[in-house]
Amino acid sequence: MCACAARPAAANNNSLHRLPSHSKMADLLGSILNSMEKPPSVGDQESRRKAREQAARLKKMEEEEKKKKAEFRKKMEKEVSDFIQDSTQQKRKYNPMGKIERSILHDVAEVAGLTSFSFGEDEESRYVMLFKKEFAPSDEELEAYRKGEEWDPQLAEQRRRLKEQAALEMEASSQTKKTEVPNSNYRDKYSHLIGTSAAKDAAHTLEANRAYGCVPVANKRDTRSIEEAMNEIRAKKRQKREDNTGAHSSTT
Repeated sequence: MCACAARPAAANNNSLHRLPSHSKMADLLGSILNSMEKPPSVGDQESRRKAREQAARLKKMEEEEKKKKAEFRKKMEKEVSDFIQDSTQQKRKYNPMGKIERSILHDVAEVAGLTSFSFGEDEESRYVMLFKKEFAPSDEELEAYRKGEEWDPQLAEQRRRLKEQAALEMEASSQTKKTEVPNSNYRDKYSHLIGTSAAKDAAHTLEANRAYGCVPVANKRDTRSIEEAMNEIRAKKRQKREDNTGAHSSTT
């Protein structure tokens, strides 16, 4: 009996040795709890709620802005279509508008085959003008709009004619000055020596030199007067004739 009673007791002691101790169990539970996500505090919950509300407001604003742009574009498409069909209108001026609205209007005009420009110095005063292709503005007209002036076609035509007339008068005056003979006795003084035409050409050369400060290189090398040059030429001719006569006599 004692031997039998002793065996179960030994078996129970072995099973107790296989179970973890109380301290080990506490460490295991602690590590499990630490690995789990902690519940948010009151402050974290409030921050997350505000972030969700702000994201929702931004999304709503974006949707409203997108809707306004679509409505504005639809409105501009209708107005541009009416403008194209109206044969009495050549151009159309809009009231000042924001940058986004101007961009939409420019895009609608381009799709419709129109020419568009923005004018105005300040951002608050910027406005758009549309032009049909066959009535595209001139550079003078665009310049007037950029200056904030009203475009007057009749006044512009008068200015253009005045400019053309002034240009023609300047050209005629320039041609007259070119063909004008200098006021000097140079031609009369030497015409008996070198001829009327040559004297006239020489007078033109003299006038050009005086006007532009240019002196021919030949004049720089030879400072003799025309009388001296002619006398030297005559002397050379006489000398040549005498040489020819002497050579002929010696040959005979």
